[in-house]
Amino acid sequence: MGRPKQLLEYKGKSLLRCAAETALASKCRPVVVVLGAEAEACAAVLQGLPVRLVFNEGWKEGLASSIRAGLAELEKERPGVEAAILSVADQPQLTPVLLDLLIEHQRATGKKIIAAQYAGVPGPPALFCASLFPQLKTLQGDEGARRVLKENPHEVTLVPFPGGAFDVDTPEDLAKLQESPQPTKTAGKRL
Repeated sequence: MGRPKQLLEYKGKSLLRCAAETALASKCRPVVVVLGAEAEACAAVLQGLPVRLVFNEGWKEGLASSIRAGLAELEKERPGVEAAILSVADQPQLTPVLLDLLIEHQRATGKKIIAAQYAGVPGPPALFCASLFPQLKTLQGDEGARRVLKENPHEVTLVPFPGGAFDVDTPEDLAKLQESPQPTKTAGKRL
């Protein structure tokens, strides 16, 4: 993109602020936001939101370092936390309803991983029960949580997220996003 995609504007706000506001409109608490490159500029767009900011000094390592930093902060902020939802800032069609569905499915099924499904595969956002935090903390480099899903297939339940396949990775994606109608906040089925 040539610039941090978290700071790209959508509907008059940065993608990062949109993602944080979506999490805050759900049942998720606390909301922990992990910042890496351009941390100061990213923190500035979150001004006034009741989120916990974590500055990931090891951001150059890749995605795994952000997962580890976020989990460490969550456990510090909320000892005994039962689960965490890992999400990303570049899925503009994410809704609070979908985040709440992940929680509801976990409570209904007792499964340790509830992941969104789109384009035929699981992906973020995904809920992980605390018993899997040790596995998440072993991730390295630019490795996301997909390995933990693959290592625990019997513990995975999938929730459809039709808009999940669309993320913002290129200038063309941004143009397409700017032209598309805003997703409804009620999208998704309740359990």
